[in-house]
Amino acid sequence: MGAAAPRSLSHGRTQQAKMICCVRDVPWVLESIERITRENTFELSRIFDFDPGGTVYSRTGGLTARGGMVGQAYNALKPAMHSAESNRILLLTYETLTRDPAFAMHAIYDFVSLPPFDHDFDHVSFNAAEFDARLGTPGLHTVRPAVRVAERDKLLPPDLWRRFEGESFWQDTGFNTKGVRVV
Repeated sequence: MGAAAPRSLSHGRTQQAKMICCVRDVPWVLESIERITRENTFELSRIFDFDPGGTVYSRTGGLTARGGMVGQAYNALKPAMHSAESNRILLLTYETLTRDPAFAMHAIYDFVSLPPFDHDFDHVSFNAAEFDARLGTPGLHTVRPAVRVAERDKLLPPDLWRRFEGESFWQDTGFNTKGVRVV
């Protein structure tokens, strides 16, 4: 979601458009990116401007900066939830998608006013290997063949985890004053 995305919902052909935003707790997003970065230690990633140095702290700082991959999306979503188009936004949590994918998909179909379609969540296929290779981050968009919760140990240092813990503003009913649907 780009910074101009909410504004673009109110112009021209997009006046009936709806936006589905997938959200996940910020520490887990950072955790996933750090994990894939460590798996590709000898790759120079475009995500980090091909900088071969850095630490988990500098990488996390870059990702969460105003123009960073995480920071930009995070900062665009907050005002979108308070925009005049907020009724056309659905937030789909990673947890719902992985724990109950059928419910998640039915909620999406309901939101976009389409009849539900039965999906096979045990045989999912997606390939972005060429894109990931050009990005210098092989496996970034790897999708497991079955939709499941992937339990794993935390990789981020505890102080970084605590720094971003509680940043899931979409879970805060006091922040969601326009009643954006969160599934």
